Amino acid sequence: MSSLLAAFVPIWILTAAGYLTARSGLLGEQAEAVLGRFVFHVAMPATLFTMLARTPLSSFASTAMIAFAAGTALVCALGLLAGRFLFHRPLADQAISGMTAGYVNSANLGIPVALQVLGDASFVAQVVLFQVLFVTPVILTLLDSGTTGLRRMLTMPIRNPIIIASALGALFSATHLHLPAALTHSCDLLGAAAVPTALVTLGISLHGRGTGQRLTPEVGVAVLLKTLAQPLIALAAATLLLHLPPHQLLAVVLCSALPTAQNAFIYARQYNLSTTLARDSVMFSTLASMGTLSLIYGTLGPTHH
Repeated sequence: MSSLLAAFVPIWILTAAGYLTARSGLLGEQAEAVLGRFVFHVAMPATLFTMLARTPLSSFASTAMIAFAAGTALVCALGLLAGRFLFHRPLADQAISGMTAGYVNSANLGIPVALQVLGDASFVAQVVLFQVLFVTPVILTLLDSGTTGLRRMLTMPIRNPIIIASALGALFSATHLHLPAALTHSCDLLGAAAVPTALVTLGISLHGRGTGQRLTPEVGVAVLLKTLAQPLIALAAATLLLHLPPHQLLAVVLCSALPTAQNAFIYARQYNLSTTLARDSVMFSTLASMGTLSLIYGTLGPTHH
């Protein structure tokens, strides 16, 4: 429990720092919008490029990833369908519904949790690759098709900095190209700003929202899909279909139970959609995952092998 707590505390501190910054008025009324654009257009592309450029693309091709991908795909689809049929949201908001349900916080939370609980972050690296290379383009395509015309949607891959950076990173990885050291270091510095700035932006968004966070039916469905349905589906696929060994089983289920990534909030913000579902899902799923991650480790951890 202490290991999990150590991984969660920085998230809460940076989010609280954003809230206090907004409350003080230090950065002005446009802080949320400006910082959100900085994360989406500058910092996040830098971190995605450097991560992909340094990672062999073959690393995500494993049996364990099949179980994780099955849970992610099914839960994202369920989230999208819930947005459409239960809450009657337009297509772009449906994409955010799917993302809040199935896109895990694999980087800033998944890596420390994996290091503390699993002993290494090798499987989390595969999860990051899968989400960047497969899930993100689908989400962004749905967002573009739901908010722009056909022409802009077709040109999205050459306009969207997230997809451009990911494609360049994959190209550098596949061809074993390397940037000069000065450029690589610059990308590292920019990329290091992505997660803390996103969390501060999330905290800023919490200020001045009236009653604050409310567990509405829509948020409740997203949180249940994220923290309960996704790890259970991954567990079923890993045990009933793939018969994974215990250490792989723990890695798959643990990563599937990670809370919603703050990327969902950043994307909703960037596309001028309501950020309420994404913001509240990030907060509530992060709180709930403290319990679910502890339960998973207590049930599937080394003492139970």
